[in-house]
Amino acid sequence: MTTERVETASESDVDEYADLGATTENAMDIAETSMDRVRELVPDETLADRVRQKSVHATGDPEFQHLVRFTGETDDEPVVAGARAVLEERPIVTDITMVKAGVTGRGHGCPVRKAIGNGADLAKRTGMTRTAASVLELDREGVYDGAVAVVGNAPTAALALADCIEDGTRPAVAVATPVGFVKAVESRERLREVAAARGVPAITNVGRRGGSGLAAGLTNELVHVASDVRNGEVDLP
Repeated sequence: MTTERVETASESDVDEYADLGATTENAMDIAETSMDRVRELVPDETLADRVRQKSVHATGDPEFQHLVRFTGETDDEPVVAGARAVLEERPIVTDITMVKAGVTGRGHGCPVRKAIGNGADLAKRTGMTRTAASVLELDREGVYDGAVAVVGNAPTAALALADCIEDGTRPAVAVATPVGFVKAVESRERLREVAAARGVPAITNVGRRGGSGLAAGLTNELVHVASDVRNGEVDLP
């Protein structure tokens, strides 16, 4: 029976698919089959490939694997940096509530918080967007240093994060997939340029597509890599 399957499922199995909502026998079968099909479409040789696979799974588009960009000396570097930050239980900081809600609560001890809701006075005084002001406010408090910085929705949040990095803030890794037709492409491009110049590992994408679900999925893959390291299944360079 399904309840028996849940009781006998290993903790690692449940943790691996927690972000997919898969904790019953049927749901886990669906999740496993889905990822098996993704691995038929995307290489499965490197840590960066795991992020590419997650991007395909999150978007349902096999071509999305070619839109993911990694900033670092190697494509694996941002994944390694993110996994290490998770193992060290560094904060995961998202731009909006939707991204925060999509980050798995299993397999890590990282505090997860959202930027939105901070910096209201700054937004009102300057006229900048609430998401940009919230990033700047949290940066003023030192929240982003050493953190997993995640932007899944707002291009202005990605631009603000790029400004913070340019001014000396050092996240462990930045994951940025803001979506839309206004400044989304430009914000990710600027973040890549600043991250590369300042030595901050980053995972982004090109094109107009992206969004909260994608950002949460990529962040969850960093958690899964960290879990595999903890279990002795992956060695970080």
